[in-house]
Amino acid sequence: MGERQVFQPLTREDRVTVFLYRTGILLAAVFMSWLAYLFLSAGASDSKTPPLIMDNIILGLYFSAGLSVFFIHLYITRLKVYLKYLYYIGLLSLAALVYIGGGSPTRAVMTAPASLMLLLPLSGCIGFVTAKEAFCFRLIEGYLLAMLMPLFLLAASAGVLRETGAGYALGLTAVLMIIFTLRKVFMPIAYDIGDKSAYQ
Repeated sequence: MGERQVFQPLTREDRVTVFLYRTGILLAAVFMSWLAYLFLSAGASDSKTPPLIMDNIILGLYFSAGLSVFFIHLYITRLKVYLKYLYYIGLLSLAALVYIGGGSPTRAVMTAPASLMLLLPLSGCIGFVTAKEAFCFRLIEGYLLAMLMPLFLLAASAGVLRETGAGYALGLTAVLMIIFTLRKVFMPIAYDIGDKSAYQ
């Protein structure tokens, strides 16, 4: 469980890495909310939504997930290594999406819904972060996000969720991510550091 106390003075590195880690969480919430807004307001496949905007949102999600993955304070080395490998797989999946979509990951998921499965590693990275925080600080919405994101992707890729349903699923995900972010990013920095001496 997470420790809600200060065990040692915080270093500059501690403060910078926690800031970057939480920035990743915040940006993920922003990009998810933006994506949900586009789906619910006009439909992501609507001609009024340029593919470039959607592509940039997807790239933004990868960037924000990368910040959290590489700056997470996780003292179990094996888990941290596995998380990084999952992110690398996610980057390879992104490259596959770009290839399938002829340079646009958005075009790939719009023309071949099954390609949404290539976003599973990305959702796994974000879900790992939210589940880790849920475990440490009882942020229950973190567990919900870790379960619902891959479930929604699988349902959409199988055609169970059509565009309207996908919009509502994204909306629910965005709301949970906003709640999670607001509860997480304002915690004292020391909560993310814990007792480093226990792992040295």
